[in-house]
Amino acid sequence: QVHLVESGGGLVQAGDSLRLSCAASGRTLSSYIMGWFRQAPGKEREIVAKIDTSPDFTYYAHSVKGRFTISRDNDKNSVYLQMNSLKPEDTALYYCAAARNWYDFGSWGQGTQVTVAS
Repeated sequence: QVHLVESGGGLVQAGDSLRLSCAASGRTLSSYIMGWFRQAPGKEREIVAKIDTSPDFTYYAHSVKGRFTISRDNDKNSVYLQMNSLKPEDTALYYCAAARNWYDFGSWGQGTQVTVAS
C-alpha cells in the first residue's frame, strides 16, 4: 500500500491561493490514479479533483472547476492541487488518495487543513 503525506494547507483570505502537495512513499505513484478530496465540519467527504495515470485526463468537482488545478510529477512521486480564488466555502480538511481504478480510492493521507477567511 502506498503511504501518502499531504502538506501546504493553512489559513488564507478569500481570493488568495494555496498549493497543496502530496508526497508518496512505499510505492511509485505512476501507476495510480490520484485524487484530492475534502471534508468540511458536519459534511460528508467529497471529491475535489482526480487525475489519471495519463496526466491529460482529469476530473473536477463543479464547485472548483476553473479555480483548482490537479497535477502530478511522477519523477518526484508527488501530486499537487493548485487552488486559486479561494472562497470561505473551500474551508475543509483536504485529503490525498490513491486508486488502482477511477472510483475506488484505497490509500489515504492524514489530511491538511485549509481555512479561508472572508
